[in-house]
Amino acid sequence: MPKLTEFAPPGTEPTRTLTLSYQSRTKSRLLAKLDNGEDVGLFLERGRVLRGGDVLTGQEGLGVLIIAAEEMVSVARTDDRLLLARACYHLGNRHVALQIEPGELRYLTDHVLDDMVRGLGLVVYHESAPFEPESGAYDHGH
Repeated sequence: MPKLTEFAPPGTEPTRTLTLSYQSRTKSRLLAKLDNGEDVGLFLERGRVLRGGDVLTGQEGLGVLIIAAEEMVSVARTDDRLLLARACYHLGNRHVALQIEPGELRYLTDHVLDDMVRGLGLVVYHESAPFEPESGAYDHGH
């Protein structure tokens, strides 16, 4: 079984793909199946979250492109910047991973959080989409 142990150098052309949920992309140790069905092991530096578009490699020289899987997300959109900031504050205060876009926020679907966001005055929609939350103020990429 190939082992993926590091991020590939820029310009590395991947030869395989690996689609992972957000939760799986937060793990540094993981047994998974590549999209072609081949088994693979992830043995990465702890504390890093994989992003869609990352390319991993290992001693076998394999280049594997990470794809962010589609999953159920709650989406709230508004042109009211203060309302959006208020919702982000309250969700962040609960340590909820958030994907923040202009006029929009996304989080993994949770009916309790949906009710809270609606209570703040936002309309919440559900959709299946890749989830790429903010990495945090102290993460400056790889």
